[in-house]
Amino acid sequence: MDRVGTVVVGAGQAGLAMAYYLRRRGEDFVVLDGNDRVGDCWRERYDSLRLFSLPRYASLPGLRIGTKDCPNRDEMADYLEQYAVHHELPVRTGVRVTRLSQDGDGFVVETNAGDWRADQVVVAAGMHSTPRWPSFADELDPSIRQLHSLEYRNPKQLAGGPVLIVGAANSGTDVARDAVKTHRTLLAGRHPGQVPVDIDSTVGHVFTPVVMFLFKYVLTRRTPMGRKAIANALKNGLPLTRNKLDHLDAAGIERLSRIEGVRDGKPVTADGDVLDDVTNVVWCTGSDPDHSWIDLPVFGDDGQLRHERGVASDVPGLYFLGLDFQYAIASASVQGVDRDARFLVKHLTRHAAHLDRRSADRTIPVDRR
Repeated sequence: MDRVGTVVVGAGQAGLAMAYYLRRRGEDFVVLDGNDRVGDCWRERYDSLRLFSLPRYASLPGLRIGTKDCPNRDEMADYLEQYAVHHELPVRTGVRVTRLSQDGDGFVVETNAGDWRADQVVVAAGMHSTPRWPSFADELDPSIRQLHSLEYRNPKQLAGGPVLIVGAANSGTDVARDAVKTHRTLLAGRHPGQVPVDIDSTVGHVFTPVVMFLFKYVLTRRTPMGRKAIANALKNGLPLTRNKLDHLDAAGIERLSRIEGVRDGKPVTADGDVLDDVTNVVWCTGSDPDHSWIDLPVFGDDGQLRHERGVASDVPGLYFLGLDFQYAIASASVQGVDRDARFLVKHLTRHAAHLDRRSADRTIPVDRR
């Protein structure tokens, strides 16, 4: 069993940001990632994906992304791979963590490529890996092609005929604008509101720093305004950022009310309309974390992680990074993980010093004369 001070699970933007600060502090650590390449967490998303953030906000600490505008999926993936190489971060790819348990004051991290003994663990993976869709999806006619947004890549995956996109938030509207290029496209779901400016315009570029500041420093769990905004986002989702209703209408996307059930194998809207001719359904209905491999008392009665700003409430030495709304609206975004990582690394180094003192106390002989 290999021994290391800290294991970071996941080499996405959160894990790499944490690794950057651990490297700067001279900590003994390793980053484990189940993918074949750093950046594969982005390469697995839909082809047309493009970030909302300008290069300044799409960059991790210590290296700016080399794009002139908001990066696309592949540019972001390649940037993360470059980032790990540039900072000489100890990333082990192809190493999938299968179980995390406790052993005395430390942890055992079991993987498909051997086990690790660590004093501390940072979980920066598994945040959006389990598709969420309604139970009545199983009642749809088997002839209807069903995909979740986590599986969707491009319109070539779709069968001939109309496609129904369920979920009208950012991912759903992205997929709708992509699918409508080759298919009649219907978009079902409640409108979550929209950012009032075109973020790709000159006005949008001026407006962006203000929004980023609010999302990162004002709309946090520490402020009444932030707690209200986070509660609203958890309930209703974030507003449309790049896509606007005018864009959807101009593209010929047909907007419908919510899908609330199935009748005779066909989807039914909240208005009672049966969509008889739909041959494809793409569920853009969100995703859940997969932390089933964590064999530790970290979950509440509601199944949610118990933590304070990413510091596990009941397991000293365990941390989480990259969670949705971990501290602020921006926490799960590229620009948000930086501050959360800096906060956690301070806790981590203090805990490491505490473990060192305890070890020293156990090894120094006591003079009882």
